[in-house]
Amino acid sequence: MSDRPDDRYVDSAPFDMAASVKELERKDLDAPNWVLVWRKFKTHKLGLTSGIFLLVCYLLLPFVGFLAPYGPNDRDSEHIYSPPQSVHIFHEGSLRAPFIYPMTSEADLETFQWVFKPDLNNPQALQFFCEGTEYRIAGLIPSSTHLFCAPEGATLFLWGSDRLGRDVFSRILYGAQLSLTVGLIGITVSFVLGIFFGSLAGYFGGKLDWTINRMIEVLRSLPELPLWLALSAAVPSNWSPVAVFFIISVILGILDWPGLARSVRAKFLSLREEEYVRAAEMMGASSGRVIRKHLLPNFTSHLIASAALSIPAMILGETALSFLGLGLRAPAVSWGVMLNDAQNLASIEIYPWTAIPMLPIVVVVLAFNFLGDGLRDSLDPYQQ
Repeated sequence: MSDRPDDRYVDSAPFDMAASVKELERKDLDAPNWVLVWRKFKTHKLGLTSGIFLLVCYLLLPFVGFLAPYGPNDRDSEHIYSPPQSVHIFHEGSLRAPFIYPMTSEADLETFQWVFKPDLNNPQALQFFCEGTEYRIAGLIPSSTHLFCAPEGATLFLWGSDRLGRDVFSRILYGAQLSLTVGLIGITVSFVLGIFFGSLAGYFGGKLDWTINRMIEVLRSLPELPLWLALSAAVPSNWSPVAVFFIISVILGILDWPGLARSVRAKFLSLREEEYVRAAEMMGASSGRVIRKHLLPNFTSHLIASAALSIPAMILGETALSFLGLGLRAPAVSWGVMLNDAQNLASIEIYPWTAIPMLPIVVVVLAFNFLGDGLRDSLDPYQQ
């Protein structure tokens, strides 16, 4: 056996771990900022999962009429407070297409209530892509096709029915259109006002800053809930549900902007003395251009995180007002309006499924909070 070293390893250079690490760090520094943000956001599992969940929810909003088996105000007087029905695929040990057991009702002469029992000997298959109540896709395209419906002569109350015999599951889907959209409209109003007044106060200072600060302090000193109630009670009762929806969204946005304005002001006070801002001013850039092109982009990450954390507050505000009867009103359907029908604790004790609208509120608010936490950590990718 030869003592000569293997020629394959004679000319090869030794592996330099430090150089490789520096090369990776250099590539990270050269990468676009959004790439670094995405890399860090992917490691935040709760934030990523919540973001995907909320994206799916908002993408499905225009098609809730297709997903819901009934219309939001369809009534069945013979199935008032009907309990939730389950969808099955096994009957007597054999696999079948998705089916339900029809509910039979009989009067209880002792409690004077209707008692519903499933007919276990009469399974009925669900109908898919069937015709039902007419609706509009995205509020524009008329259609009457539903993803699934109850068999002929049967009912399909996946989450039970309410005091008027309306399907709770369908109403929750329709209620999402208003409850989730009110946050987007409210946050738009809040951001327009907050960024406008905050940037003016922080960039120009002086008497303008003093005036805006006093206005912010006055608004923040007012008790929020009574102010909500007073402004909502001032909405005329003869307005249409759409008009009430938009005015409630605007009210929530108007009451939310002072906090954002104060944050924008504080950031602008520190940034306006930077060299690149002074250079832009010396080159003749207008105040509006300096604010739009040089100051706001450095504040974008905070604005995005603030938006994700403020939307659930808007949703809860609408829910609280509608629950108290001062927000959206019937025939409009939102989660707060549905909870308004579940104020009677005795009724909830007997028919617990009437409180199900609380669950989507809790889930959506938690999802927005987790998403906001993930964005807040990820939008500064160089922070460890």
